[in-house]
Amino acid sequence: MDIRCRKTSCLYNDRYTCKAKEIDVSRGAICRKYEKGDKPVVDKTKDMFSRTPSYAPQRDSKTIRIDCSAHCLFNKNGDCQANGITLNDLKNKPYCVTFLRK
Repeated sequence: MDIRCRKTSCLYNDRYTCKAKEIDVSRGAICRKYEKGDKPVVDKTKDMFSRTPSYAPQRDSKTIRIDCSAHCLFNKNGDCQANGITLNDLKNKPYCVTFLRK
């Protein structure tokens, strides 16, 4: 499972890959596991067309639990069944952009 996160200020974010042991997505598709770390916020727009960002290796879906309360196509009894998820930094919140309404 590919778990990408653009909330670079999060304690669990390692080069756009979530390193948390579990993720909890709320009804509003917001990651409740987000915890502000001491990393500076990265300005991704400054050089987004000039160079490829450095990504940490993806994680196997068996090493992370993703709980989900959202009314989403991938939610199976509170467990995320997507092949991968991406969390984006929308409105200053870590929003799950993989979310597809049922």
